Amino acid sequence: MPRETNAAKRERAIETCRRLNERYGPVECFLDHASPFRLVISVLLSAQTTDAQVNKVTPALFERWPTPEAMAGATAAEVAEVIKSLGFYKTKAKHCVEAAQMIVADYGGEVPADMKELVKLPGVGRKTANIVLNVAFGIVDGIAVDTHVNRIAHRLKLSPKTHEKEPLKTEQDLLKILPREYWNDVNHQWIMLGREICDARKPLCGECPLADICPSAGALAK
Repeated sequence: MPRETNAAKRERAIETCRRLNERYGPVECFLDHASPFRLVISVLLSAQTTDAQVNKVTPALFERWPTPEAMAGATAAEVAEVIKSLGFYKTKAKHCVEAAQMIVADYGGEVPADMKELVKLPGVGRKTANIVLNVAFGIVDGIAVDTHVNRIAHRLKLSPKTHEKEPLKTEQDLLKILPREYWNDVNHQWIMLGREICDARKPLCGECPLADICPSAGALAK
């Protein structure tokens, strides 16, 4: 089978975005984002945990510590007690308190709307920063590659197999082939596809709007 040209891959990637936008339209963030600070904390907590699980603990969390100033005065043990149903809750609790303290001490209590500054916060990586910038500030600086986006990118062969376990490299692959105007909706629309159809274990290829342009569809359907 001849190797796909970059132009053909780009065209297929754009068609993917077009079809998913037609299917889902604008998708709201799945996590509480009543403020940029709460969004930072919610996304930080969502690592290796479902959004639904995070949404169960954040009402009580933000009732006790609604602002960076309030959470900066908490102890990691206090926060851990509230979020203990989540995976890695002790580490996440420590990051919550330290991130709040840094936001207060270094940024005057305001979450910075800048990629380089956001990733300085404890527990905040590029994926979290991308979501915060996009959702809280309307700034599109990249594509947040979570497990769903990563899985779909590789099933569509928009990123080489060698990058399958490296989301940051997968993001760079997507940024190279997708025009900037498509970056904004990739994360949330691809998550919807991953949850509804492109499941990690049992993908419903027969129901997928991308089946005819997905190189993996035939093999996955078997």
